[in-house]
Amino acid sequence: MTAAAGSAQGSAPVAPDRPASPARRVPQPAWDVERERPGLVAFVLDALASLYGVPAPAPRREPVEELVLTILSQHTSDLNAGRAFDELQRRFPAWDAVVEAPVEDVAAAIASGGLAAQKAPRIQHALRRIRAERGGYDLAFLADLGPTAARAWLTRLQGIGPKTASVVLLFCFGLPLMPVDTHVHRVMGRIGLVPPGTSADRAHNLALGLFPAQRVYEGHINLITHGRRTCTARRPACERCPVALRCRYLHPTAP
Repeated sequence: MTAAAGSAQGSAPVAPDRPASPARRVPQPAWDVERERPGLVAFVLDALASLYGVPAPAPRREPVEELVLTILSQHTSDLNAGRAFDELQRRFPAWDAVVEAPVEDVAAAIASGGLAAQKAPRIQHALRRIRAERGGYDLAFLADLGPTAARAWLTRLQGIGPKTASVVLLFCFGLPLMPVDTHVHRVMGRIGLVPPGTSADRAHNLALGLFPAQRVYEGHINLITHGRRTCTARRPACERCPVALRCRYLHPTAP
């Protein structure tokens, strides 16, 4: 989730730290895509549905299962994450066993998913906090909190960001939260659904209410598919893109 910044070799000695001046917060302008570009959201959803269809909802997992699987999926493929999850369940049939196991054993179980040394303590910490606060591993109460409150509860857990929380809440409860992964972030930015230079974290907040609640899942799946198949990071296939006429990547002044 984060990248460590290393100092350049051969650089001059660093002066002792001084108290930092308080960061000056720059107000972020409000963004109303329907005011800026009327009808764009419906146009994009319909265009992507014409190309990829309307995805059927996936079978729902238990929320804690989805949370652990989503942590495992960070920075790896769905296939590797699934293998790691299956091995974790094989070695530790109950969540209590995961919590109480040495972290090295948990890391060994999920090694096929990559970054096991980071993911194992993250999984254990999340499970411990859930058990401590809820007396077990049932997260059904989140459905009654509403989207933003439920997301806030999950993101209080160490290592759980808005994307992971939104995946759990959308896939398990159908709450209208758009998980903004690499593909969704890129495609939304190129089209102009969010302002230029919008960070992934801010995109999560801007996406609240952007899509009709009943089409958030459809939009999420189709934006990912579009990012993988058509609007790729390098050499996007704009010639076959049904959104091209209103895409700011191709037409900076598109209505």
